[in-house]
Amino acid sequence: MRIAVIVTTYNRPDALDAVLQGYLAQRDNDFEIVVADDGSTEETRKVVEHYRKVAPFPVTHVWQEDLGFRAAMCRNRAIASTDAPYLIFTDGDCIPSGDFVSAHRRLLEPGFFLSGNRILLSESFTREVLENKLRIGEWGFSKWLRARRSGGINRLLPLLGFPDFWRKMEPEKWQGVKTCNLSAWRKDIMAVNGLDESYTGWGLEDSDLVIRLIRSGVRHKSARFSAPLFHLWHRENDRSRLEENRIMLESILHSEQIRANLGLDRYS
Repeated sequence: MRIAVIVTTYNRPDALDAVLQGYLAQRDNDFEIVVADDGSTEETRKVVEHYRKVAPFPVTHVWQEDLGFRAAMCRNRAIASTDAPYLIFTDGDCIPSGDFVSAHRRLLEPGFFLSGNRILLSESFTREVLENKLRIGEWGFSKWLRARRSGGINRLLPLLGFPDFWRKMEPEKWQGVKTCNLSAWRKDIMAVNGLDESYTGWGLEDSDLVIRLIRSGVRHKSARFSAPLFHLWHRENDRSRLEENRIMLESILHSEQIRANLGLDRYS
């Protein structure tokens, strides 16, 4: 079954390069990449073109004009650009572990979406990774143990595998689910009209999506401790619209709404 990995990015070509290199090293390479670009400049296009030439899987670049933080819109455009039946959402500053795609494939199941967790890199370790082009997605546990001891990462727990019996224990939990490590069936995303583009600026468009998925009957299955990502450090995004987004999310929580107000049907 075809899987599309949707990678959002904005003007961080060195990080995107490290992330796409991580996808070259996947043990499962039966997937495609869609780079959902929220208005980056020429340097990002060059990175994508390089991987389009060298990758053993299709790489597509979906670009939109830079009119501020519009993650929901660029993800919707990316969804509309592929007909892959299963979608993995992630970000252009999250390097995948070598089993990231295979873990999502192993755990996917009709009627469920998956959410995984991440390991945060420090500012200095992020600089080291990018400057030296360290292929951390291919590292073994001993290297990560040294990185933890030196303060390069915030935790080791996501690297530890656990049995699967507990993964469906919180089927209606939306809190903490993030689109940097989320996967779902395309038909389920289409049924709720994708992400709501009413959310602009940083924050909560992913929570809105997950709440509507659960309300539509799709259940939460955890991919934690199976499909970790390594999140490169960055300065905090502008959160000036967070309160407005929070008000919209509260409205969704107190409604029965399933479909996005401003969503995927714009691109059908």
